[in-house]
Amino acid sequence: MAALGWLTPRRRSATARSVLAGEASAEAARKSSQELEELEGLAARTAADEEPKEPEFPVVGDDKAAAFFDLDNTVMQGAAIFHFGRGLYKRKFFERQELFRFAWQQAWFRLAGVEDPEHMQDARDSALSIVKGHRVAELMSIGEEIYDEYMAERIWPGTRALAQAHLDAGQKVWLVTAAPVEIATVIARRLGLTGALGTVAESVGGVYTGKLVGEPLHGPAKAEAVRALAAAEGLDLGRCAAYSDSHNDIPMLSLVGHPYAINPDAKLRKHARERDWRLRDYRTGRKAAKVGIPAAAGVGALAGGTAAAIALHRRRH
Repeated sequence: MAALGWLTPRRRSATARSVLAGEASAEAARKSSQELEELEGLAARTAADEEPKEPEFPVVGDDKAAAFFDLDNTVMQGAAIFHFGRGLYKRKFFERQELFRFAWQQAWFRLAGVEDPEHMQDARDSALSIVKGHRVAELMSIGEEIYDEYMAERIWPGTRALAQAHLDAGQKVWLVTAAPVEIATVIARRLGLTGALGTVAESVGGVYTGKLVGEPLHGPAKAEAVRALAAAEGLDLGRCAAYSDSHNDIPMLSLVGHPYAINPDAKLRKHARERDWRLRDYRTGRKAAKVGIPAAAGVGALAGGTAAAIALHRRRH
């Protein structure tokens, strides 16, 4: 029993020491874990602080900012004036030879993916001669129908989403295009945008004279229109955004603090990359096609458009 009495205290003492050791180990583990978590948290916060953060854009509630969108091949695939011409031919505003002209210009535009000033001027001259003597109200009404027939399905969803983001932020969104202002206004209204800047055709007593007021809204003229509108609206251009596909619109893009190259042609893409502008491309397979299009492709596209025009003409007669 004596022996047992001697052993029992030692066993109890060992147990106490074990408990103490266990508690100490657990406490050390907890402390070490907490320190590790703190170090990891610090590292994460430091890394986050070091990473450049892109500010939220568009800025919600910034009423000094607005967005300006080019139309042709930026908001809509193809050129509005050509689609408008197709609609006018359907309504017998002009003869078949004029339609062939529009078909060729549209085929060229779709294949090249860029605006050619000579082609665009030719299209505008044709349109002006066609609408001469017609009432502005009549063309506006027809424009609504033509939008549904030829334009609605050609709106780029990606660009439409960009415009909507500005609207959701409480900002005004304007189309800026060389197309007639009446067409541009119809498109802007149908897309829920604020309004449109476009080429103004002269009218007297609500009837088109066949002449322009000033010059087409193209290139530098777009920049001047945006500058004038910004002044009238009390906007800060440094906080505004502009979107275009064409190098012809570099003056407008350079005017704002947030320029975007949308479905850009080669010259604009190069310019945008050199200046670290943002780029968006919503085309499918267009990049490769634009590098080099076989001549046969162009001939095929024109032949297809011409065949469709002839078929339409024959059905009418």
